Amino acid sequence: MTFEEYKECAMQTRKEYGDPEKEIVYYALGLAGETGEVVEHIKKHYRDGREIDKEAIKKELGDVLWYIAGFSHVLGFDMSEIAEANVKKLKARHGDSYSGFGNREGEGK
Repeated sequence: MTFEEYKECAMQTRKEYGDPEKEIVYYALGLAGETGEVVEHIKKHYRDGREIDKEAIKKELGDVLWYIAGFSHVLGFDMSEIAEANVKKLKARHGDSYSGFGNREGEGK
């Protein structure tokens, strides 16, 4: 599944508020909340010595991805645009030590 296929599926479950600013606030708060749920699993691992529940974290990361899809929808981004921009940022930050995914679109070391 591509990012755009995921986004198309995910956005079938979104609630429309009729106001992009309200949607941005909704997605921001939801993203923070779901990220907190991921962190909560890790906290309990360190606090209580519990094993990390990878399946539970996978589900929470899916919820994080849903909110990212919503943000990208409201702001008019393709999710692949977000991923590509992040790779460029990583390359700029890490220079020659970052190999990324090889030489894509004429880019490389």
